[in-house]
Amino acid sequence: MDVLRPALININGRIYRRNAIKEEHNEEEEDDFYHDERPELAPDEVCESHLIEQTDKGFCCAIDVPSVLYKYIIGKKGETRKRLESDTKTSINIPKQGIEGQIVVTGSQKTAVSSAVTRLEVLIDSFRRKQPFTHFLSFALNDPQIQEGFHTFKAKVLEQFSKDSGVDDSIFQNPSKLHLTIGTLVLLNETEMNKACDHLQEFRHVIKDLTEGKPLPLEVMGIEYMNDDPAVVDVLYAKVNLKDRSDRLQVIADRLVEHFVSAGLMVREWDKVKLHGTVMNTLFRKDCTAEDSGGPGRKNPRDREAFDARNILKTFGSYRFGELDLSSVQLSQRYSTDCTGYYSTAGSVSFA
Repeated sequence: MDVLRPALININGRIYRRNAIKEEHNEEEEDDFYHDERPELAPDEVCESHLIEQTDKGFCCAIDVPSVLYKYIIGKKGETRKRLESDTKTSINIPKQGIEGQIVVTGSQKTAVSSAVTRLEVLIDSFRRKQPFTHFLSFALNDPQIQEGFHTFKAKVLEQFSKDSGVDDSIFQNPSKLHLTIGTLVLLNETEMNKACDHLQEFRHVIKDLTEGKPLPLEVMGIEYMNDDPAVVDVLYAKVNLKDRSDRLQVIADRLVEHFVSAGLMVREWDKVKLHGTVMNTLFRKDCTAEDSGGPGRKNPRDREAFDARNILKTFGSYRFGELDLSSVQLSQRYSTDCTGYYSTAGSVSFA
């Protein structure tokens, strides 16, 4: 990392720089944070993101933090918590590992408590970003007609091009889990899952306005690849369009992401959602339940064996998988399966 240009993080409208440091006897880098030019809070000013209450002994503030993140706040041998307490002159009480609860910050000065809470927020945000996603918003494409078209596509590809570099049965999608990924979420406890479900329901009226309360007729036709070299491909996907050629599906996807980003439930990765139905993915070689995060590019090229898609693209570039009426958006749980073979659903909104 360029120390003259450290990564910046925006928390509640304030800008922080993130510096990577190494602790003694620890081979892994740990993120540390320092606030740039933070203004002092007035005596009667309330912390922007959390309520700071006055007590008989000073001030306190309680913040909700998933228990899986406690260890990062505590740090190796408690060093991270000790450093925060020392720097801000506060006391930070953390529940026992595995017990969901609130982290409580106490101190004699309101500004000190506010500073500690803000720094905790930066730490939490950083460590949350390092967690693998647990859920994703999806449009299901596992309609029987699409599955039949996929089975035919797979059989023909293996019959004709199984000798092409990297092409084998293991990299094909499970037909029961064909879908479009809208965006990914990291939901670390039941409270966060319920919040995401509620937030999806709040978007219901927008969806019904855009769909006019009716399913959207889709056509799944044509294939494309993610990167810029068809001879070295990790993801091959089916293209999906509305039969009326409108952009309503794209608008729904983009506005859903904006809705969840504004609530802090999702991190925006791209300016526009790339709607694609994965049919072949090299991640499946090692893990048939693997999921890509919905974005282009090779994130871990050393962990993946690419395949040569040139002949597949030439032969099946305009392949027609079929049609379906899309009727809902779902909050799907990663690494799960329901009774239909699709992902288990934490929540959904119907178009009708």
